[in-house]
Amino acid sequence: MRHTSAAQEKRKGFLESNERLEYLGDAVLGVVVAEYLFNKYPFKDEGFLTEVRSRIVNRENLNQLSKKIGLEEILEYNGHLKGNKQSFKSIYGDALEALVGAVYLDKGHQFTKNFILKKLIIPHVDIDMVISTDTNFKSKVIEWSQKENKKLSFEVVELDSQKHFKKFEAKLFVGKKEISTGYGLSKKKAEQAAAEKCCQVLKIE
Repeated sequence: MRHTSAAQEKRKGFLESNERLEYLGDAVLGVVVAEYLFNKYPFKDEGFLTEVRSRIVNRENLNQLSKKIGLEEILEYNGHLKGNKQSFKSIYGDALEALVGAVYLDKGHQFTKNFILKKLIIPHVDIDMVISTDTNFKSKVIEWSQKENKKLSFEVVELDSQKHFKKFEAKLFVGKKEISTGYGLSKKKAEQAAAEKCCQVLKIE
């Protein structure tokens, strides 16, 4: 497997690498895990399902899954990438997404679904542990912003909701750019959800 750092120019302006497959694999993983959780937890709301799915397919977890199935043994990348800690941290998870994308193109949805569940999720992911682990994503994002000297801000609004339940929307900005949006039954949970998505978008671990 070839990471972008080791990509070769195949046609003018086009690098041969895994990035397109990563894009596809990311989408397929999300759908398969979402359906699995939907069936596994029939009485849980969408907020719970979304949070657990995000934790399962986050970069750190995908990196670990990739290593467990041996992708680090066959991944080709430029050695200079090790100097970029943020990029190097994500290469194994990227490779796993690319593998899923390739399997999907070659074998179709049902085969890929079975592969994801039987070879990755069920044997290697302790979902009860995932649920019980309370990662403070907001602290992670704040720490990242301080290291990178970036201005970080949240905008939280209360949404129209049922009489006895409040629901909040939090938008996370880096500088003036909106990076992610999260929802929750409290301002704190909405900010955590937005911060978790931000960690995925910016590949913060």
